Amino acid sequence: MSTAPASRSVRPTARIALITATAALTAASATACSTSSSHTSNTAATGSGSGKTIQVVAAENFWGSIASQLGGSHVKVTSVINNPEADPHDYEPTAADARTVAGAQYTIVNGIGYDAWADKLLAANPGSGRTQLKVGDLVGIKPGGNPHRWYSPADVHQVIEKITADYKKIDPADAAYFDQQKKTFETKSLAGYNKLIADIKAKYAGTPIGASESIVTPLAEGLGLKMLTPETFLDAMSEGSDPTAKDKATIDQQIKSKQIKIYVYNSQNSTPDVQAQVKEAKAQGIPVATVTETLTPAGASFQQWQTAQLQGIERALAKATGK
Repeated sequence: MSTAPASRSVRPTARIALITATAALTAASATACSTSSSHTSNTAATGSGSGKTIQVVAAENFWGSIASQLGGSHVKVTSVINNPEADPHDYEPTAADARTVAGAQYTIVNGIGYDAWADKLLAANPGSGRTQLKVGDLVGIKPGGNPHRWYSPADVHQVIEKITADYKKIDPADAAYFDQQKKTFETKSLAGYNKLIADIKAKYAGTPIGASESIVTPLAEGLGLKMLTPETFLDAMSEGSDPTAKDKATIDQQIKSKQIKIYVYNSQNSTPDVQAQVKEAKAQGIPVATVTETLTPAGASFQQWQTAQLQGIERALAKATGK
C-alpha cells in the first residue's frame, strides 16, 4: 500500500493548527524535557532498583501508552500526538516538542512515511546516546507499505518485546522489573484484547467486510476477516486524496448486493464519500462499526481503546451472521 506523499491534502475532520515545523526545529537549544503540551504518565519512583527514570518520547500516544505501561515507575513517557483531533500525517511539531525530544533517552516513532515530521524533529535535535525505535523497521514494513501497524496484533506484540529489551539495555539494574512489567501487561492488561482477537478469529474468520480506509486492513488481517473494499480506495482515503469513480461504484455495488457483512469506518476521517457509504450500509441493514486513528477518548489506554473497538466489531459481526 502507498503512504502519504509530502503534498498530501489535509483531512477534513482530523487536523490541528500549530506553529510551523521550522520554528520547532530551530528551537532546540534547551535540553530539559518539557511536557506542557504532551501526555506524561507513570513518573513515581519505586524506591527500589537503580532509582533511574528513563526519559521516553513517543511520536504517537498509542505507542506511548504501551511504552508507559511497560516501563512503569522507571520511565517518564511523553507522547507528541495526544489529541484525538490531531492528524499524525499532517502534524507540525511545536517548539515545546523540540525541547522534549532534545532531552529524550529513548524515542519511538512509527515510520513507514506515517510520521516523517518525527524523523526531522529527531535529526534536528540529536541526543547523546539516545536509543531509537522505528516500528516500521522493526516489523519489516518498507516505505510504501501500510503504516498502521498498531492495528496489527502481531506487530503490537513485537513492539512490546522490543521496548522491554531496549529498557533493559538502557537500565540493566532494573531488568527484572521490566520483565515483570511486560509479563503483567501481556497476561493481565492485554487479556481482554487478546481474548477478543482470538474469539473473533475463531468465530468469524473469512467473513467479508468493507471499510473506509487502510487503517482497518491490518486489523482485518489479524482477525482473519476478508477485506473486499478496493485497496486503491482504502489508500486514497487514508492519504486524503479523492477516490476514483470506479472504486466508489464498486463499493456501492458491494453494499447494495450485501457482499459485505459489516462496514468499518474511521470516525476521525468521515468524508462525504464515507458518510454516504455508512448511510447506504445502514439502509441495507449492514451493521456498521467504528474505529479511530489515535487513542479515543483522550487519556484512554491502548487496551481500553482497542478493546472497545473490538467489542463493537464483534457485535456487528454477531448481528450480521447470527453467530
